[in-house]
Amino acid sequence: MPSFLIVAIDGGAASGKSSTSRALGERFNFLHVDTGSYYRAITAELLRRGLRTDQLDAVKTALPDLIFGTRVEGRAARMEIGGRVVPEPEIRGPGVTAAVSHFAAIPEVRAALLAYQRGQAEVARAHGFRGMVMEGRDIGSVIFPNADLRFFLHADVEARARRRELEGRADAVAERDRLDATRKTSPLVLASGAIDIDSTYLNLEQVVDKLSALIAEKLG
Repeated sequence: MPSFLIVAIDGGAASGKSSTSRALGERFNFLHVDTGSYYRAITAELLRRGLRTDQLDAVKTALPDLIFGTRVEGRAARMEIGGRVVPEPEIRGPGVTAAVSHFAAIPEVRAALLAYQRGQAEVARAHGFRGMVMEGRDIGSVIFPNADLRFFLHADVEARARRRELEGRADAVAERDRLDATRKTSPLVLASGAIDIDSTYLNLEQVVDKLSALIAEKLG
């Protein structure tokens, strides 16, 4: 039985990754790491500096100036950039939502986050968590390909679009899927060996219960 469990959850926009990961964190005392919020935080910072997604040279020049840290709030690992946590309303705003997949497709942006994301496991251990549940789009394929458990959540586009509407948020789900799945670096894929979960007709509790059963088995 592992003394510390790493759970990777991948999936497209509005597939239920965040709600599921938060619930698993609460149930098992895992640190919840939302890597999508990290890309949103970087996007918000680059936009704040007046940069556009087509200004590749300027973006590459700015990246070394971004000093990353982690602030643990409850069971959530929040990214700091220069000691500042970008507020949720800012990273979930329409400007960031429209730009984040474009910035995330830049190989240098993904490379800048690679070691930081992997380092969250040590943050979790240092804070006494039983494990870590990390969600994103390349966790089981790139960040933690040897995670103890790797899940891939998906649902049809219409169901995911309705979820965003119920949240009161505008999100071009299909277009973000296309950008995430077709980028050259770390595209959104169902990693070989990952457990595929279709959440189209499942509620949150049902999805959490499915994953929880497998995590509990792994924990012994």
